[in-house]
Amino acid sequence: MAFQDFDKIQERVNAERKRKFRKRIILGFVSALVVVAAIIGGAFAYVTYGNKTHEQAKTTNNKTKDTPKKSESPSQKPPSSAAQTVKPGQVDKIIQTLCHSTLYKPVCEKTLKNGTKKDTPLSDPRRLLESAIVAVNEDLDRVFKKVLSLKTENKDDKDAIAQCKLLVDEAKEELGTSAKRINDTEVNNFAKVAPYLDSWLSAVMSYQESCVDGFEEGKLKTEIRKNFNSSQVLTSNSLAMIKSLDGYLTSVPKVKTRHLLESRSLAVQTDHTTSWLSKKERRMLKAVDVKALKPNATVAKDGSGKFTTINDALKAMPAKYQGRYIIYVKHGVYDESVIVDKKKANVTMIGDGSQKTIVTGNKSHAKKIQTFLTATFVAQGEGFMAQSMGFRNTAGPEGHQAVAIRVQSDRSVFLNCRFEGYQDTLHAYTHRQYYKSCVIVGTVDFIFGDAAAIFQNCDIFIRKGSPGQKNTVTAQGRVDKFQTTGFVIHNCTIAPNEDLKPAKAQFKSYLGRPWKKHSRTVVMESTIEDVIDPVGWLRWQETDYAVDTLFYAEYKNDGPSGATASRVKWPGFRVIKKEEAMKYTVGPFLQGEWINGIGSPVKFGLYEA
Repeated sequence: MAFQDFDKIQERVNAERKRKFRKRIILGFVSALVVVAAIIGGAFAYVTYGNKTHEQAKTTNNKTKDTPKKSESPSQKPPSSAAQTVKPGQVDKIIQTLCHSTLYKPVCEKTLKNGTKKDTPLSDPRRLLESAIVAVNEDLDRVFKKVLSLKTENKDDKDAIAQCKLLVDEAKEELGTSAKRINDTEVNNFAKVAPYLDSWLSAVMSYQESCVDGFEEGKLKTEIRKNFNSSQVLTSNSLAMIKSLDGYLTSVPKVKTRHLLESRSLAVQTDHTTSWLSKKERRMLKAVDVKALKPNATVAKDGSGKFTTINDALKAMPAKYQGRYIIYVKHGVYDESVIVDKKKANVTMIGDGSQKTIVTGNKSHAKKIQTFLTATFVAQGEGFMAQSMGFRNTAGPEGHQAVAIRVQSDRSVFLNCRFEGYQDTLHAYTHRQYYKSCVIVGTVDFIFGDAAAIFQNCDIFIRKGSPGQKNTVTAQGRVDKFQTTGFVIHNCTIAPNEDLKPAKAQFKSYLGRPWKKHSRTVVMESTIEDVIDPVGWLRWQETDYAVDTLFYAEYKNDGPSGATASRVKWPGFRVIKKEEAMKYTVGPFLQGEWINGIGSPVKFGLYEA
């Protein structure tokens, strides 16, 4: 009986302990809720207080308005130190500062003043750049309506208008992305997004120029160029303002502010976009065993893979795929036109070797196809990577412009690849591109376009073309001096192809010629064989076009034609020193943090000791 009584007492004790334990849990939970509520309430009070203070100031200055205007939520506009410094009287001064370095200052000031009317009072100077980009977008709509209204029965002109529509759509998409991303970071960290804005707006300028270039010389082309002038002026101003705005925001005293969760999440998003490759992706660049990479899709002509064509493998890629999508393309010659479109980001294609896995085609301008559309392979999706692949156009010298590959993928990488063609082999069209240990073969302008591209440790071979033809390695197409584009040939070898060696005396060859007014090409620490004429560079169609506005530079090249004593005496050509050459190495020239930390195989600095 005693033991029975003890058991009952113990049961009550245990029940009491459980009750107290549950009570402590409940109290702890309630306390946590109170703390969270206090934090949220504090954040809400902070924002409310700021808004209330702002509204009280407005009420004091305007006694006639009894109802305060509803303020913007913190998720739309995170608090920032610069936002607190802008006063109505300062707006005109900020506009003058941002427009000071532009090429079209009166247009810039007018655009920004019109923009402030839509966003009054101005609370953040970034809104000025945003309004400038929106103005470009609106003007492009107006311009293209005029282009569509132009009457023509010529098939080539109709094709050019259709191509122009595609390019304008590309431009408008990147303008929209630019306007949206301006406010993605805190004011004091605007420098993080600036390189992306430079890349996107430089591409917008290229798209507009390509639209005009699609038309044959004549009255219609003159009219088209005239129509696009206004949007190109606005784009130029927007590009110039990026650096001015960055400088202005940097000069504003930094004030410690209380950051809400939303602003913190935006900062995290921006950090994510500025990272380039993960450790796994870096290993991928060094990998020898392709199968160990566990590709998402395997392509094989002999049926040993899941797909027999590259296009089928791309079609099977899931929409909005997260992460890097790896396509292994087994040895074989794939005669197909391939487009990795913008919706397919972070695609990697790996072959069995640049002369074993080859994508080939033969479209050419001689077949009445626009040069832009002759590409055998097109890389548009952001973050495209290719390794041990070959890209070829077999139209021959009689095909004239015939592109093997067109690249407009931002932050794209090509490693151990081969590009073969004659005229216009590699169209490095837009955005930031990096080529390592590649082989590029061609005749006239065979590396052309308006990308920010670095070719590092590549072999560049000039081949035998049509009789009487002059060969040019590059034709860089920078239109505006504020574009952050250009070609850098670094630690490469420029030499005659086997078919040209016995006939190189019959074909004069040059490092490049200025396709556009602000053409920019730098050749440094490279070996230049005697296939290149001692003058180095060629005029555009025997005229003085762009010789005073281009930027052609050389630094510490060697080889039989590496000496610069006999180079052209143009105002735009120079032999640069080490300090300036450093600006055209991988980190500074390709802008931002997207390529930082990759390690091998990238060389970040100069090769000299």
